[in-house]
Amino acid sequence: MYKLLKNEQTSGGWLNKSGIVRFLETIQDLLIISLCIGLFTLMAIQLRAMFFELLPPLNFKVVTSDILFLLILVELFRLLIIYLQEQRVSIGVAVEVSIVSVLREVLVRGVLEAHWTQILSACAFLIVMAVLLIVRAWLPPTFRGIDPEKMISLRHKGKETDESIATAEKQQQDYKIAANFLEKNGNVVSEHH
Repeated sequence: MYKLLKNEQTSGGWLNKSGIVRFLETIQDLLIISLCIGLFTLMAIQLRAMFFELLPPLNFKVVTSDILFLLILVELFRLLIIYLQEQRVSIGVAVEVSIVSVLREVLVRGVLEAHWTQILSACAFLIVMAVLLIVRAWLPPTFRGIDPEKMISLRHKGKETDESIATAEKQQQDYKIAANFLEKNGNVVSEHH
């Protein structure tokens, strides 16, 4: 039974995996596009409300909260755009959104009015987020077109072609060029290859 299903899948039988994956990716892209449109609309509404709050009498806490909320929305919009372009979630942008969100909450509530355990937990969270940003900066740079998971998958399946070998060699050369450039400018690069 397994051999029959395997032969039907590979010979273009009733189950077309690549077609299903393309269909699901298209639906996912449509969902992300609708989220972008909704987020853009929310940003426009928030910006309009913020301008009305700038009229006298001015409430500093409300205006600061609205500005930070608008910055959070902009970062989330940027995260969705990066996802649409590269089909990945940007760790750096996600961490930045988290940091701005925590700072907004601390500023809205007020440092003196919050309980000390809340401030301590917010500080611990911000330290963890800062460490994530630093670790992310030390990771080797990824260049457009490099897909290490695809190379590992090809190697695992034993279907590595001359073209993929040439691509991998070109990618390693690009990495070495970038590493040499960074070393000349005083930056340290760790060797992962």
